Amino acid sequence: MNHMRDIKIECPKGHGKMVIRQTTEKINFRGVSIKFPVEQYLCRVCGTKAGTAEQTDTIQKAIADAYRKSVGLLTSKEIVEGRRKMNITQATLAERMNVGIASIKRWERSSIQSKSMDHALRIALEGQSIGDSCTGNRTFSIPRIKLVIKEFESILGKHILKKNDKMLFAAKYLWYADMVAHRETGESMTGATYAALPYGPQLNNYKDLIEDIMKADQSEAEALSPEEKRIITRIALRFPEERMAYASAHKEKIWKKQSNGAIIPYTNSSELTGL
Repeated sequence: MNHMRDIKIECPKGHGKMVIRQTTEKINFRGVSIKFPVEQYLCRVCGTKAGTAEQTDTIQKAIADAYRKSVGLLTSKEIVEGRRKMNITQATLAERMNVGIASIKRWERSSIQSKSMDHALRIALEGQSIGDSCTGNRTFSIPRIKLVIKEFESILGKHILKKNDKMLFAAKYLWYADMVAHRETGESMTGATYAALPYGPQLNNYKDLIEDIMKADQSEAEALSPEEKRIITRIALRFPEERMAYASAHKEKIWKKQSNGAIIPYTNSSELTGL
């Protein structure tokens, strides 16, 4: 950041030019005490601190990486270095993991991956692809996730994909659709990977996917087969209210027996009891 020293910032309280100071700060982040390096402008008269947009981004990345290192997750630098060591692009890494390239870009900046996604990253950076037991024998498709959700909404007569609701209910319908499809047709509908989280089965890495799903164009997805439409209809009729799908998913043994954050393999789809 040497070029930052060429930028002059005036104290907002009129004390003249501010100077750059490098310090180490300590905060409690997500319940973990972390230390991280900070470079920002300081007024030597009143102590006011300020930073450029680039400095702010650097601080956010430093906080995220300090946290990741503390809890045993790959840092942004480790992900980039691992990918370069394998001589692969972000797109290739995304393909190996069956995730969108946007997720790779976020993790290489300041977004924090889940434990299950970190496990998948380590596998992919060792030159392996995430197995079909995680994706249900189908290539992951965000437009198809949107298509399946819209089909549910059409039958239910209500919106289940909503902003700021963390896909709490929509993910349960998706999970049942993918699992039942795998059990009955041999492949999932969307290729999505699911994790066992405290609020039930959840679309893995959902925090990074919600925005992409909201923006996705379902017309780009492979059309639903008659059998897939029948499965979705059956699920919608079984759970006409969102809370019903939520409650049923919480009773499923294939969710209960997984540790927190662990992937729910499609090979367990035959053990579903709610449908």
